[in-house]
Amino acid sequence: MKFLVKIPFWLKTVIAFAAGVAVALIFGKAALPVFDPIGDTFIRAIKMLVAPLVFFTIAASVARLGHQEGDHEQGAGGRAVRLGAYTIVWFMITSAIATSVGLTLGTIFQPGLGVGHLPLDPSAVKAVPGPVEVLTGIVPSNIFKSFAEGQVLSIVLFAILVGAALGALGNRVRELAQLIEQGSQVMFKLTRWIIQLTPLGVFGLIGSVVASYGLDSLKPLIPYIVLVYAGCLILLLVVYPILLKLHGLSVSGFYKGIFTAQQTAFFTCSSIGTLPVSLQVAVDNLKIRKAYAGFALPLGANMKMDGCGGIYPAISAIFTANYFGVHLTPTHYVIIALSSILGSLATAGVPGVATVMLTVTLSAAGLPLEGLALLAAIDRILDMMRTCTNVTSQLVCATLVARENGLLDTDTPLLMDRRALKAPAE
Repeated sequence: MKFLVKIPFWLKTVIAFAAGVAVALIFGKAALPVFDPIGDTFIRAIKMLVAPLVFFTIAASVARLGHQEGDHEQGAGGRAVRLGAYTIVWFMITSAIATSVGLTLGTIFQPGLGVGHLPLDPSAVKAVPGPVEVLTGIVPSNIFKSFAEGQVLSIVLFAILVGAALGALGNRVRELAQLIEQGSQVMFKLTRWIIQLTPLGVFGLIGSVVASYGLDSLKPLIPYIVLVYAGCLILLLVVYPILLKLHGLSVSGFYKGIFTAQQTAFFTCSSIGTLPVSLQVAVDNLKIRKAYAGFALPLGANMKMDGCGGIYPAISAIFTANYFGVHLTPTHYVIIALSSILGSLATAGVPGVATVMLTVTLSAAGLPLEGLALLAAIDRILDMMRTCTNVTSQLVCATLVARENGLLDTDTPLLMDRRALKAPAE
């Protein structure tokens, strides 16, 4: 047992990954009764944390934002709104870059040309809620129902309102504010415990993927898979490091700090499910102020998706057009770009968000929705890299805003020169 404790966490995860693949290749689908319960239990354990974690961290964070030094007059709600707007601007900038990368790769390599016809899976096509339905659905008619059903955006809105009210009332509700702060600390502790189960969860999740699909059945779509992964890697290895460097931040310090969150995102394929880990690494490793991290990252987990909302729909739309022989005009490219950039905001929090995002993009561009069915079999494999990119982009944006607004602690590994830290914005 002591030997296992000494093994680095990342190495445990890699070993579990390799073991899952090996067992799946040896036993095939016969191993699914073992893999599925392990993977499902791990996902359920992480999802168990999400609703209470989002509520306590956001409510406590919004309340704290108004009481930082130099910000007494503005108040909790005002500062939260300003930082929220600042954060969303960075969301949009990086989403536009991600979509541009996806369209450029798709235009150069033209995925879908020469691919033999694949079996369609009609169940892959999902109904898309209208923008009005999504927006009105954010406001909960029954907040307890929102908690029970895991409607994260409704919980986010309610938590923001509660936090703003706590900040506005000040000392009159000091005990309640302290209780919510304590609830936030409890959820962070639970998160750290659940994270230790990641290697076991990885074993079950990756084993299930390989056992279900095998390797040979995916060969015809390997070039497309490679292209989506390449687009995500360009963001991870080129775009984000440039943005960090332009802000005077350490790229190696950033990626070393968020590696656990990237692993969790890759294997769970859930930005919301990774949220507990993202919050932990942002606060403990990157040293972003808990008040801002607890505000920005839940927001980003619902509306910041460079993988699912930028790279994936752009490349997949071109793939679909080529597969069905549709000639794409400049107008098509503009529509694909706009729907990819803005669509994630309209489909935030919807289950299967990548499928919904692609539905929005294909519908807007007038492309066959059957393209969804073509990609259903490999969605899990794509979702691994998409979600890793999503979570990284969320942490990048939070880090950039924290840097620009003096919300990094003095012991952050992102800055070698502590004098470069700005004072908190007034």
